Amino acid sequence: MQNSFFKSIENKTGVSMDELFTLANAISYADFTDEKQVRKIVRKVGKLANKPVSQQLEDELTRSILQSGSSLSMADIQKLL
Repeated sequence: MQNSFFKSIENKTGVSMDELFTLANAISYADFTDEKQVRKIVRKVGKLANKPVSQQLEDELTRSILQSGSSLSMADIQKLL
C-alpha cells in the first residue's frame, strides 16, 4: 500500500520520492544562515517544482530566508515560489 501511495505522488507531481527525501533531508540539516546553502536549496526547490527562479527572485528569497535565520518547511518554501 505504501508503495502505491508513493507511486501516486510521483505520477501526480513528476518528482521521484528519492528527490523529495533528498531535499527534505537537506532542508532539515541546512544552516539557514549560510547564503550558499540557502541559494542551493532555493534552486533545488525551483527545479523540483518546475518553476523558473530568476536571479532576482533567488536574491529576494535568499535575503528573506537569511533575515529570518530559522529553519523552513517545504510548505514555507513553496509559498515563497
